[in-house]
Amino acid sequence: MPLLIALRMSRSSSDNKGVMERVAVISVALSLTVMILALAVMLGFKREVSQKVAGFSAHVVVCGVRGLESPDADVVQRTTHLDSLIRSLADNVVLAPYAAKGGIVRTADAVEGVLLKGVGSEFDWSSFREWLVEGDLPRVGDSIRTKDILISRNLSDRQRLYVGDKVELLFVGNDDRPRRDRFRVSGIYASGMDEMDDKITMTDIRNVQRLSSWGKDSISGYEIRLERLDDAEQFAYDLNLLLEEDSETAGLVAYSLQEHYPNIFDWLRAHDVNAVVIWVVMLIVAFFNMASVLLILVLERTRMVGLLKVLGMRNLSLRMVFLYRAAFVAIRGLLWGNAIGLSLCLLQHYFHVVKLDAEGYLLSEVPIVLDFGSWLLLNVGFMIAIVALLIIPAGIISTVKPEETIRYE
Repeated sequence: MPLLIALRMSRSSSDNKGVMERVAVISVALSLTVMILALAVMLGFKREVSQKVAGFSAHVVVCGVRGLESPDADVVQRTTHLDSLIRSLADNVVLAPYAAKGGIVRTADAVEGVLLKGVGSEFDWSSFREWLVEGDLPRVGDSIRTKDILISRNLSDRQRLYVGDKVELLFVGNDDRPRRDRFRVSGIYASGMDEMDDKITMTDIRNVQRLSSWGKDSISGYEIRLERLDDAEQFAYDLNLLLEEDSETAGLVAYSLQEHYPNIFDWLRAHDVNAVVIWVVMLIVAFFNMASVLLILVLERTRMVGLLKVLGMRNLSLRMVFLYRAAFVAIRGLLWGNAIGLSLCLLQHYFHVVKLDAEGYLLSEVPIVLDFGSWLLLNVGFMIAIVALLIIPAGIISTVKPEETIRYE
């Protein structure tokens, strides 16, 4: 009965309390909106940047001391033994041999250095197919070797090269003598990662092998795709142990994608710290506003608290009454915060309102990714944290003395 009386009395509110409740609802809504956006952007950067980097270099690379980034990578002999050694570590491993050679694109306007990367039929073109803006992907692995190349839009714009154009590339042969070859531009891609686009040019692996005077089993290394990027570091570590123990694979090294591009993944990890800081700040702001509302609720119901104590209601039950009221205010804020936050996420996801400098951020627009599990965990965690923190200011109820409050007019 005392609890029912308290709940009915708490429904009536003064103008001051109503204003404070609205302020609290707005505070919670804005805090949750910012937290949802921070989570969506953090997950978006992680997924988009990781997928784009993996599109250029897979999850794990096995090569010599000089890897993919070297203009002239060490030659690696492809053998059945090496293939079996790599596949022994995990199921569903996809191996794609590649050959890389540094060259210079020469046109009537200018010259520019590029890395010509040759791949075979095993190569996963899904990323480049998504990035393709004009023309077609180069034909690789056909019975007849083609001279197709795929260039970036950056290179196309600077060198005024278009689909169907013939372009001359200059190389340095193994005998240190210059060599040249002519290719046809089959397509133009744009990944949005200028650091990669500026230098990677794709073609058939046999073109690079011929320019390097290599046989068909001579490659620069393997690109290995796993089921999950998160497994790459452990896979590379285990593979290095096998490569070191095997006399036939001496001199080969396995690099995970995280090791291959440490600056990029360190930058992504820094986003985690930024997101946590934002969440903590927003939680503190919401807490102080909710605490203010709770204190006003208690102070305006001081006589009611005293009367209920005289009727036998305990401090814990009284705290629960006011916490229920505060939780109701927080839930209203959560509903508005989710509505605003998710709407902004959808707006950015489908219409790409906020753009980025690709040179500084590796992406041309703010990426948005928000899965249901992360969103639910954020909401539940936020609500629990707010209610748990409000237990502290709710302790003021225990200081109320019935004999003083009942006499108060």
